[in-house]
Amino acid sequence: MLRVYGFNESGNCYKVKLLLKQLCRQFEWVNIDILKKENRTPDFLAKNPHGKVPLLETETGTFLWESNAILCYLSEGTNFLPSNRLEHAQTLQWLFFEQYSHAPNLAIARYITRYLGAPSEYQQTLTAKRELGYVALDIMEKHLTTRQFFLGDRYTIADIALYAYTHVADEGGFDLTNYRFIKTWLELVRTQPNHITMNSLEQAYV
Repeated sequence: MLRVYGFNESGNCYKVKLLLKQLCRQFEWVNIDILKKENRTPDFLAKNPHGKVPLLETETGTFLWESNAILCYLSEGTNFLPSNRLEHAQTLQWLFFEQYSHAPNLAIARYITRYLGAPSEYQQTLTAKRELGYVALDIMEKHLTTRQFFLGDRYTIADIALYAYTHVADEGGFDLTNYRFIKTWLELVRTQPNHITMNSLEQAYV
């Protein structure tokens, strides 16, 4: 059985859990509390020297880390990752965008606001993250004005990746009131078959 090591409140970990559920793949969830530094123990570092979650353990005992690499591995040969050369590259385009322009701003703003309580010494960083986060949201909003999902009318891992931190953007102080197309897209993602929430706490999924 597949095993996923992750923190239940992490958007990056949520991506993997959501995809597996929507693929109807059986897997075990092992919660790693990064706030208690459980990802820095010798046992965990032996599995992933980078010391981050999510971490996927395959059926053969091989370990794979980096959330979007895991998404690509799990979705290969399924409808969640297009086989068409251009559409495949466009999916990767949005995965790179998510990791370089989206998550570093929305996720960090969420961490500072929700978990640190937005202390004064982080205000400059928080302001910068929110400014850049809105730039990423503007790009998404414009793209979604003419399509349902990031690959047109097709729900893919690009949507899963971008949904993870966008749907909790308010926890980082972002206001989505004027992002009409993003809000419509968020609702479409929520209505996809076998959708689960970020904080779903089951330890094993069938």
